Amino acid sequence: MRGKKYKKMAEGFENKLYPLDEAIKKAKDTSYSSFTGSIDLHIAMFLPKDKEAKSIKGSLSLPNTVKTEESRIVIFCEKDQEKEAKEAGAIEAGLDDLIKKIQDGWMEFDVVLAVPSVMGQIAVLGKELGPKGLMPNPKTGTLVENVKAGIEEFKKGKTKFICDDGGVVHLTVGKTDTEDEKIKANILYVIKSVTDTIGKTPESLLKSVTLSPTMGTGVKVDMTTCY
Repeated sequence: MRGKKYKKMAEGFENKLYPLDEAIKKAKDTSYSSFTGSIDLHIAMFLPKDKEAKSIKGSLSLPNTVKTEESRIVIFCEKDQEKEAKEAGAIEAGLDDLIKKIQDGWMEFDVVLAVPSVMGQIAVLGKELGPKGLMPNPKTGTLVENVKAGIEEFKKGKTKFICDDGGVVHLTVGKTDTEDEKIKANILYVIKSVTDTIGKTPESLLKSVTLSPTMGTGVKVDMTTCY
């Protein structure tokens, strides 16, 4: 069952392909939240036969940062790096005590980083971090050599992307009050970054591109306007 606000918003909505510029405006228009909602991008792809969906992952820093709640970052590091990590903004840093804390059920964080020297020890957290896509990995930029720089990048808005089982990547590319041109630049950047990760062109990979507000309907984008 749909609520009254959704039904009112959906009146007259045409379920068709919109050029990217128009789709951005439409996604904003269909938002019916009482707060400043997000504009989310959903990229469905035809995956190469030699690629598993979950193997497609990476990290990127959008050309136009999306203002969201600050990420809660933890980092697995050596004892002498803990102070530097905390000063850079990590909410927790360390190794043995942090491993035990997570094994005991603590999961109040958004990003997990690690320095290469401790990767062998944190393998025991596979069942806790793996299913949530939180295990540090060089592909997602979460395995860091420089503790301070790694934390600061994610504090400034660096974000991970991981393809779901259906071959779709989901990322927030703006807010309902973000300028259209900034959202467009973010969308084009994400599409190029994701397809470059696979090593194929957008023309050969894209199955569908959709924009949706936090509360509202999805708007289908004419893919030929995305590359």
